[in-house]
This record gives sequence, structure tokens and C-alpha cells, in this order.
Amino acid sequence: MQSLKVTLILGLFFLFSLVSLALFFNLDGEANFSSLATRSTDATKKNSATGSREFEKSEVISKTDKVENEPSALFNDPAIKQAWGLKKSDAARAWKVTKGSKDIIVAVIDTGIDIHHEDLKDNLWKNPGEIGLDKNGKDKSTNNIDDDKNGYVDDVYGWNFVSNTADLTDNHGHGTHIAGIIGAMAGNQKGISGIAPDVSLMIIKYYDPKVTSTDNLKNTINSINYAIKMGAQIINYSGGGTDYSQDEFDAVKKAEKNGILFVAAAGNERSNSDQFHYYPADYKLSNIISVTALDPSKEVLASSNFGIETVDLAAPGQNIISTLPGNSYGFMTGTSQATAFVSGAAVLVKANKTEFKFDDIKRYILSTGDPSTTLAQKTRTSRSLNLFKSLTILDQGMSANGIVVSTPVNEVFTTKSDAKLNPDSSTGSLFGKSLLEAVQKSNPKPRLGGKKDSQDIP
Repeated sequence: MQSLKVTLILGLFFLFSLVSLALFFNLDGEANFSSLATRSTDATKKNSATGSREFEKSEVISKTDKVENEPSALFNDPAIKQAWGLKKSDAARAWKVTKGSKDIIVAVIDTGIDIHHEDLKDNLWKNPGEIGLDKNGKDKSTNNIDDDKNGYVDDVYGWNFVSNTADLTDNHGHGTHIAGIIGAMAGNQKGISGIAPDVSLMIIKYYDPKVTSTDNLKNTINSINYAIKMGAQIINYSGGGTDYSQDEFDAVKKAEKNGILFVAAAGNERSNSDQFHYYPADYKLSNIISVTALDPSKEVLASSNFGIETVDLAAPGQNIISTLPGNSYGFMTGTSQATAFVSGAAVLVKANKTEFKFDDIKRYILSTGDPSTTLAQKTRTSRSLNLFKSLTILDQGMSANGIVVSTPVNEVFTTKSDAKLNPDSSTGSLFGKSLLEAVQKSNPKPRLGGKKDSQDIP
């Protein structure tokens, strides 16, 4: 009997424990899980609120304040030998045609810049409304007054939308590196030469790795609007994200209406942009050139996005040497670097043909690249950037509107690579035929990506 009582008591105790445990998980536990879900949702909302536009995850591969002493035939900057991208894109011959123009303003929307860098400082854009002396005899650049009444105080070289100040300090190096690829000075016996060594670089900072509580998407949109307002002709944007933004789309469209070419990185997501869009590169707007990255063998990098409907062109992007903060130099890799090559090319084309609009510049850059079978499954044009061709084709039977003046287009260039792709010379080279199609504004496959806009683009 005693044994039965003990068993009964133990059984009741065990049953009570099970009921209590069930109630705990069902009530308190359910509340805890609900709270966890709420925190997760709040975190997602917080991440969304802080923006989804970041510079590509390009890191400095190596860094030095000295570069190899190897003067070029044209310029005497030491690092020419290390700049394989300049050679692959035929920069030396292009520079014999033009080195750019200080009248052309490129807005570099990135992580800022070292404004004192020996290879960049003389190529920085200066806001004419914020230089000289004010009515009190004070330096406008430091008088803490919005002298030109554009809404930004002392924005001499551009603006920092992260801190909302004129401080353009580059806390990563990415922005300084991109600026150097586009427009580092030439012939100064220092460092490197940019693609367009004569240019004006407007610096706009939208991202800072040291600041985590900022809305990078909003900063991007404000940066684009600033570039439009202050007269940039070309915008270089080496960043992005996978989220579509109507406000960002509208800003780039506004740039389009103002005649501004928008050169954007295709992204380093290792994905097909036709299926998984990357913005702003994939917006369906006629002023965008989406750029992916090549290695020295002219293969698209495994880390780079690609797409025969969305990515326009390939350019050098692996181990590219350029400027870094503190009068130093180093190598970085990514579609960011490739994008800067194309922005520099746009400067050269614009300098050589000042009457060209953004669509003329885009058309010639895309149609005069080097054809490649490996790029046929990676880009819309199946081509990689060739600076020399993009310039010299203009002077050989082409008018600004793309009409053949004298020499038939398919006789202008016939290269070895063209012959390999199309050995039937009786029909003209592949290069010539595609150029003819491009300049006559035939419509290739429309770019994907414009969820809100059905406009076909050239």
C-alpha cells in the first residue's frame, strides 16, 4: 500500500511537471518566440531604413608609397609598366589623340578622396561659387558660408552626404582608387596616369565604412541630384545593391534628361544580372553603361556579375594599380575598377568630339570595343573596352550622328580577332557590321531591370 501511494505521488508530480512545462512553452515561450520574431522584423526594417547601396567589396591587395621606375614613351610616370589595364585598352595610342579636358566634369560618387594626393589634387573640380574672396575679404572655401546658395556650405570639391559636410576624407581608399583610374595626373613623374589625365573630378561621398547608421541609398540619391545640380557631364558610380528603388531610378532618369552619362558597376555578386538584378546598373535607362570586369586574359572575373541583357561592356578590373590615401598606391579588383576605365574613356571621347551627347558617347564606346567569343555569353555587346578605337573610329568616316560620311564602316577596322569571329571577309568584319548597326541606332536586345519603365534603350 505504501508503495502504491509513493508511485501515485510520483506520477502526479511528473504529470504536474509536464503540464507546467507545456504551459511555459505555450504561453511564456510563445511570447518569447513572438518577441524574437518582432526583433528580427525590427532589425530587417532597420537595415532597410539604413539603405541598401554599398560600394563593392573591393579591398586593397597591396599598398606602397613607391612605384617601379619604368617611364613610358609618352608619359614619365613610374607605374606605367604595372598598369596592365592601360595596355590592354590601348591607352598609349589613345593618348596621342587626346588626354581629355579640364572642361569635362566627372562626378565620382564613392567613399571620398584624399584631396591632397600628389597625383590627384590638380585634377579636382572646384566649385566656382566657393573659391576666391567674399565681400569681407575672406576665403570663400573656408568662410563657413554658402556663397553660391546651392544649399551646401564650402563645397569646394564636392560634398559628403554621410556627414552632410564638405569633409571628403576617404576612410577606406576605394574612392581615391577609383578617382585615380579615371583621372590621375600624367607626366608629373609621380605614381600613375589615369585614363583621362586631363579632367575635373567632382567628389561626392555617399558611403563611409566607419559610419554604420547612415542611409546609403538616400545618400546615393542625394549624390546623383548634387551631380546634376552642379553640372557634371559624367557620373561614375561603383556600387549598388539588389533592391529596386523608385527614387533612385527617378534620380538617374533626371540625369538622363539633363544629358548626363551614368557609368555603373555591374556588381561583384557572382551572378547573372538578367535573373538577379543589380541596381542602379540594371535600370532600363538609355544613359546607363553597365560594366563588368576582365582579367589580363580578357576573361570575365568569376566574382563579377554578367548578363547578355543587362551588362553592356567589359573592361580591365583585376589587380588594377591606382592611387590610395596618403600619397600611396595599391592594387584593387572588381567591377568598380572596370567602371572607372569606362568613365575615363567617356572623357576622352567627349574631349575629342565636344559636340557629342551622352548617347553618342555611349554608342561609340560600346560599338568600338574588341570583340570576343568568351564575352558573347557575358555582355550585350560581346566586347571589351578599346580606348584607341573609340577615338579613331570617329575620324574615319563617321559623323557625330553616326552616319557614314565616306568610307564604308565595315572597311574602317578589320582586326585579327574580328577575322577569327567571322572569317568570311566578303561580308565585312564582325566589328564593322556591329558598328554599322550601332551607329544607325538599330535596336539590340533591350536591357532588363526597369520594373517601372517599359522604355527600350539603344
